[in-house]
This record gives sequence, C-alpha cells and structure tokens, in this order.
Amino acid sequence: MVNVICMKWGTKYGPEYVNRLYAMVARNLSLPFRFVCLTDDATVLNENIQTFAIPSLGLDLNGPERGWNKLVTFQERLYDLSGRALFLDLDLIITASINDFFELPGSVIIIKDWLKRDGTGNSSVYRFTIGEHSDVLADFKADFAAVKRQFRNEQEYLSAALLKKNALTYWPETWCRSFKRHCMHYFPVSLLKPPSIPDGAKIIVFHG
Repeated sequence: MVNVICMKWGTKYGPEYVNRLYAMVARNLSLPFRFVCLTDDATVLNENIQTFAIPSLGLDLNGPERGWNKLVTFQERLYDLSGRALFLDLDLIITASINDFFELPGSVIIIKDWLKRDGTGNSSVYRFTIGEHSDVLADFKADFAAVKRQFRNEQEYLSAALLKKNALTYWPETWCRSFKRHCMHYFPVSLLKPPSIPDGAKIIVFHG
C-alpha cells in the first residue's frame, strides 16, 4: 500500500480540484493506494478520499503565501500513515502511469526546478517516506524567523535542508514537465498551434 497526499487550505482551490486529482490518480496508478487530503474543509469530496485536518505548525504564517504548510508532511508521525508517500499539488495534470514514482530508488525525490541552478526543487511533486527527515520540520519550527529571511518559500528551504543531508535526488527530466516551458509554443506559433504533451511526460505542472 502506497500513499498519495495532497493539501487544500483556504479558498484558492475548491473541492473539484481534489476530486479531479483523485480521479487522475485512480486512472494512472495500478498499485494499491490510499489517497489522503490534508485540509481545513473536507466537504464535497469524493467518498474514496480520506481526509485529515492539517497539522498545526504552531507558527504565525501571516504574510504572502509561501507554502509553508506543506512541511507538515515531514512530521515524525502523520496520523496513521506509513511507508512511501507521493505528494501532489492540486493544480497539475497526470498524463501517464505514475507507478514509477513509487519505484524509483531515493530518499526524497523532487522535481529539479527548471530555472534554479542551485539544486532547488519544485515541490509540486515529491516522494518521501513518512516519518523520515522529521528533523527538517523541527529545525524549521525552531528558527522560523531566520528561515523566512533566508528562503523565499518552503521548497527552497526543503531543498537546501535535504541537500545538506545528501538526501535529495530528482525525477528523470522527462517525467514532470512545465506547461508554460515545455507544452506551450513560442510566439507567434502559439497563436496557431495548441499546446502539446512532450514525449515521456507523466505529469504536467502549472507553476509561477
């Protein structure tokens, strides 16, 4: 049994995003799986989606949205979940089987950010083992003010902390593709030719 985890808080994304993500996972994952949504509002979600409250970071997160809540997935104990987990953002599209995302060797695997050259990952899609690397969350909570000064968002902090431990690797380049960088065509071709899915792509990410 593997785990697929997503998060929904606030009002930016409605329940239809979670339900669509579940449907895409169900079509494209043949392994036995639990689909879990950590959320502050579990109404109108598919009955096959297991819901839990988002664990509190116990911090003042006022200010621009930087995704800090996603770091709670690295708690030592995350409800009754165990084993490997694939985190997926709500605003992505799955285009092929995602079985390989659970089978690729590695401690924590993330998208290699398409713009960064310092090893920063894009956390739209990352895999980890529940309970491992809980120190990353503990260090974050212990010195949140310093983290905010040094890092713009959770994926920058997460990447740096895991790289320091030599625990971060990246998905094969073709697996996770950017809609705006790899599917769209350059102007003026974009006016005549619709976006297309690149060969080998399994997940299309909408970012920025």
